[in-house]
Amino acid sequence: MIKLIATDMDGTLLDSRKQLPQENIDAIQAAVAAGIKIVICTGRSKAGVKPYFDRLGLTEEEYVILNNGCSVHETLNWSTLYGQPLKTEDILDLQAHVDANPEVDLVLATNKDYYFIGENPSAIAQADADMVFTKIHPISKEAIARIEEPVYNAMYMGEAEAIDDFQAKNEKVINAHYSGVRSQTFLYEVMTKGYHKATGLAHLANHLGIESGNIMAIGDANNDLELLNYAGLAVAMGNASDTIKEQANKVTKSNNQAGVAYAIKEFALKI
Repeated sequence: MIKLIATDMDGTLLDSRKQLPQENIDAIQAAVAAGIKIVICTGRSKAGVKPYFDRLGLTEEEYVILNNGCSVHETLNWSTLYGQPLKTEDILDLQAHVDANPEVDLVLATNKDYYFIGENPSAIAQADADMVFTKIHPISKEAIARIEEPVYNAMYMGEAEAIDDFQAKNEKVINAHYSGVRSQTFLYEVMTKGYHKATGLAHLANHLGIESGNIMAIGDANNDLELLNYAGLAVAMGNASDTIKEQANKVTKSNNQAGVAYAIKEFALKI
């Protein structure tokens, strides 16, 4: 019996135009009416999630897992249940990799804003900030320690070829001390060592007293792998890569076909 549904956002809950299909809204509301907890589980921070969550029209306490599992929040007042931010010394260490790769930006994500270490963020970094309704503030290395909000996620951004090269040169060293994942072609994300979406979900499941076998997870990308492996019922989107589909128990329709709605109806509600 499914008691909790954890769904990714980009490429999953949202279509390719970053719109929230009405079919997904209706299915989520039906799941909540059936007593199932709904959890958005995403690499985005609060600013990029709340406008979409508000459209779901949910009035009970639900939960969101943000920053690839590094923070967990209640949704009635958006209080933080759990958070695991990066330390200032971590950020300075991660910045050192950019000093040797000037074609790559390092962008720091808090639940309020983005911070770019330097003077002029790239068009790619600015576009990503705009997509998630977030301001991006250029800062100096010396100002990192003065960022008031916790920094949960460090993001290396650049053209796909630049990130390919950066990943090939630096991934082994980075992953020795942190958790890194190539979540999109232009993006390599870094979190505190051992933290990912499944870590955040495990904290929340323990808080709610829900076993992993009663959880359905839906995702499409590399940063969903641990999430899918944790859940008792793993559902890959129709638009997911073969790697993701191979890890799943079920495959639903694509994000442009309201695949989340289909998964909820077919595998959770069974209607």
